[in-house]
Amino acid sequence: MKNVYCIGELLIDFVGEGHKGGIAEAAAFLKKAGGAPANVAAAVSRLGGKAYFVGAVGKDAFGDFLKATLSENGVNTDNLQRSGEFTTLAFVSLDQDGERDFVFNRGADADLAYDDELAGKMKGSVVHFGSATGFLEGTLAATYHRYLESLSNTDGTLISFDPNFRGDLWKHNQGEFIDKSKDFLGKAHLAKFSIEEARLLSGEQDTALAAEKLLDSGLQCCTITLGKEGTYLACGGKHSVVGSIAVNAVDTTGAGDAFIGCLLSQLAESDKPLALLQDHPAMKEMVMIANKAGALTTMGYGAIPSLPYRKDIGY
Repeated sequence: MKNVYCIGELLIDFVGEGHKGGIAEAAAFLKKAGGAPANVAAAVSRLGGKAYFVGAVGKDAFGDFLKATLSENGVNTDNLQRSGEFTTLAFVSLDQDGERDFVFNRGADADLAYDDELAGKMKGSVVHFGSATGFLEGTLAATYHRYLESLSNTDGTLISFDPNFRGDLWKHNQGEFIDKSKDFLGKAHLAKFSIEEARLLSGEQDTALAAEKLLDSGLQCCTITLGKEGTYLACGGKHSVVGSIAVNAVDTTGAGDAFIGCLLSQLAESDKPLALLQDHPAMKEMVMIANKAGALTTMGYGAIPSLPYRKDIGY
């Protein structure tokens, strides 16, 4: 089994309670551990994988809480750096459909420093670049890109990319986000997109055309999550829509992270994960399982507490 390294932000999600009307109307917030790469690492670990988180939090009580949360969920935190800046905070509110309204207060995640020794250890592993803040200002941006450069074209390393586009962070500069994503698309083997991200980065509204254009960037396998409809899978010269299961969704936070975490966990179990990316039937089976992980996550509030265990998925 290969190790799975997840690079990016670990933060506090303050989730609005007792209402469904957006952040402005929230009267109280519940503290939850969050950050897309951290969620993915926890998802991998809960499913029996060997997950390592690479990121930065503050030297404060929030940072202590986040480190403890990852450790409690079996994620290795040896590469968690502690910054003099305050821990990054995100306020999250849910609308009537369980969709999210975000406000970021950025702090320590921006300070992640590059570690050459760690880059060497990551070679031959599964490495996931899934940071929502990885292209923003700060040391993290350079570190994020440097890890990509150091790991691309290394033997046996599977590079996964989730752009994790947040509209509020790129309201006036989507072009910059697109440009920065292109380098990752050109070097990653596998990518996970929401339908919004697939359209944004491909310039195509049709899902099949978007998938083809994204594959032309250099990817071996493209997955586009479609919510309750499942996932559009394109690999090995074939396209298909892989269905999901019906659930009573109350909070979609972390569903995409659970999906890609489950997919990476399955790939990490293989002796030849890169070869599987061109095996459409095998990938279809794994995506079906990953869809279930994502769906089950929406049945609880908060990302990490709602992530399923292997016994919940049944594989």
